[in-house]
Amino acid sequence: MREFWFRAALRIGLVGFCALIGVASDSLALMLGVACIVLLVGSLRDQHEIGRFDRWLNSTHETDLPDGVGQWEFLFAKLARRERNARQQRADLRGRLERMREASRAMPDGTLIMSRDELIEWLNPTAEEHLGLDGRRDIAMPILNLVRQPEFAGYLLSGDYGKPLSMPSPRQPGRTLQLRVVPFGDDQKLLLTRDITQLEKLETMRRDFVANVSHEMKTPLTVIHGFLETLEDALPDLPQEQALSFIRMAQQQSVRMQRLVEDLLTLSALETDTPTPEEPVDMRNLLDIVLIETRALSSGRHEVSMDVAGEPGALLGCARDLRSALGNLASNAVRYTPDGGHVRLGWRVVEGFGEFTVEDDGIGIDAQHIPRLTERFYRVDRGRSRETGGTGLGLAIVKHVLERHQATLGVESEPGKGSRFTVRFPIHRTLLVQASAAA
Repeated sequence: MREFWFRAALRIGLVGFCALIGVASDSLALMLGVACIVLLVGSLRDQHEIGRFDRWLNSTHETDLPDGVGQWEFLFAKLARRERNARQQRADLRGRLERMREASRAMPDGTLIMSRDELIEWLNPTAEEHLGLDGRRDIAMPILNLVRQPEFAGYLLSGDYGKPLSMPSPRQPGRTLQLRVVPFGDDQKLLLTRDITQLEKLETMRRDFVANVSHEMKTPLTVIHGFLETLEDALPDLPQEQALSFIRMAQQQSVRMQRLVEDLLTLSALETDTPTPEEPVDMRNLLDIVLIETRALSSGRHEVSMDVAGEPGALLGCARDLRSALGNLASNAVRYTPDGGHVRLGWRVVEGFGEFTVEDDGIGIDAQHIPRLTERFYRVDRGRSRETGGTGLGLAIVKHVLERHQATLGVESEPGKGSRFTVRFPIHRTLLVQASAAA
């Protein structure tokens, strides 16, 4: 600014000086000539600065504004400040846009933007996967040409988006998608996609669970109700032995219902996120309890043995849950082994891993059933399971207990030759076994 005012004052002084010379020399032509020269020099300098400014405007690279002279210095300084602010705003917007893109890529749901003509404007990788689209190739393509399910076309063109649409995935067999359209902006549409395959499976399991529980409760209740009606109508005329027989059968059914309710409550507790207290569990004591209960269930009909390799030591976990899981495996072996068969229980530590095994020479399991054994109410032989008093929840309980203890369950079986169930506990839970053995 100082230079600007200095140059302006110099220019006025020069013109005045020339005027004085002209007056002194009484030469008007000389005065006008000098003034024109001064104005011409100023005009040429302005044209030069305008040219530099124009070249800067037309430059394809982001360069700093040129340094100006005189009043141009003041103008260029103001423009430079405005350009720095605009550049910072552009950098901020680019950063926000990139963060939005990263967030959209990380979203578990698919997002796709369509124009008013259902042309694809943008989509994230999840939408590409769900709908079988290509984020680069399919931009500006009509979505109805690429996703050809009739139910999707009807939903999109109906204009009624109050409820989402569920349909099979167009490119991933066995998967179910939930789609929702949200209108916005200038007749644009936002298409949201979600993989609900697991939710569908859970809903199916819930319906099956309710149906199975109802069926399991209905049978014993029907039996009990029938016996009670018979006793009510004919008790005076019934022989005492027959009446007692009805009472005993009704009692058996009530015990069955009680066992079913207890298993349901146990399974419900295991499926919650409530942590269970853990402590060192004396494996010698636990194995003895499982052996006694298994022999009591067998009532001498099987040969039940226990093989413990070395000192059993202790296992970090919940004693109650472990007793339930190991006991269920042993009781299943008794139930599905004919009279006179063998049930062998075992415990050992191999390379730091604790292993509990249950082996029998019973009826065995066909390979097709093994993957579903731990499903609730899944039975290989429904009739035999009910005859032996099973609720269909034992292995589901085993599964949840082992998951809480980070243990795995292995099943080997062959029809007619028996089965072998192996539970393997991780090293960090069986370290206490090693420490105890070392002591």
